[in-house]
Amino acid sequence: MASLGLGGLGASARRKSVPSRNAAVERRNLITVCRFSVKTLIDRSCFETIDDSSPEFNNFAAILEQILSHRLKGQITWFGYESTRSFWDYIRVACRKVSHNCICSIENMENVGSSRAKGRAWIRVALMEKHLSEYISTALRDFKTTRRFYEDGAIVLGEEANMLAGMLLGLNAIDFSFCLKGKGLDGTFPAVIDYTPYLKFIQSSDSISSDEEELRTVGSSGSEGSTPENIVPPVIVDENIWYNKCKRVEQKYRLALEQKGYLEELVRLRENQLSESVSQNKLLLQRIEDMDLAHKMEKEQLEYIIMELQDQL
Repeated sequence: MASLGLGGLGASARRKSVPSRNAAVERRNLITVCRFSVKTLIDRSCFETIDDSSPEFNNFAAILEQILSHRLKGQITWFGYESTRSFWDYIRVACRKVSHNCICSIENMENVGSSRAKGRAWIRVALMEKHLSEYISTALRDFKTTRRFYEDGAIVLGEEANMLAGMLLGLNAIDFSFCLKGKGLDGTFPAVIDYTPYLKFIQSSDSISSDEEELRTVGSSGSEGSTPENIVPPVIVDENIWYNKCKRVEQKYRLALEQKGYLEELVRLRENQLSESVSQNKLLLQRIEDMDLAHKMEKEQLEYIIMELQDQL
């Protein structure tokens, strides 16, 4: 009986652990494929402009939409029913504090009607403004609002949220060009992720060497009367592997140059802002000194007037 009781407890524990494991795997899959999509976007931007026709961007937008819609709470109506929400309902509330935000502009767009279409328009505008990471970071810092819109186990409520804001920062080095009147803003159908570009298997060098060893073993164990035509040749490493490696290194080098230029421009901008702040600070200090001097002179004049009045009295 005791063993049966322990077995039942173990089975119930396993049943409880299955949903939590599935939720963790789902979060990890979305974050991983988002990182891959950001890398492919950056690589593609080295050769051509990213717009609505780019499959890399369409896949990235679908991934980001699913991440922001992960375990999103529904909206309770007056009759007690729960209606579906779009991630735009969360973004327009949580991103109001971003300076010079585009929330009002998207709300007033005439050709964008549904909430899902407005969310897709926001992704495009934020990318063109190079502020997508800032929007996401600001929204995630508003934990109270995030908690109100999402259920437990959502990506934006877990540790993966910080990774999301960090990986989106690299997109600021890309110049995007989108048309906000195209078919990409159609909110009729949900976004679908294409996983096939990220499911490429590349055989490691250790695996190749083990295959060669196995082929040599099979060849040596054959009969003595075997003809040369029956001997299997060793596996030759394809030269395309080295060519692809060189291309990847070249792409990383170009990306590093672009990011270096972007960071240098950002540093120059910050230095200009700092110099303006220093000059404004000096002007304020000079104004304070002038006001202090004027206050002292006015005080001396008032004291002199008081002394004259006392003499007259």
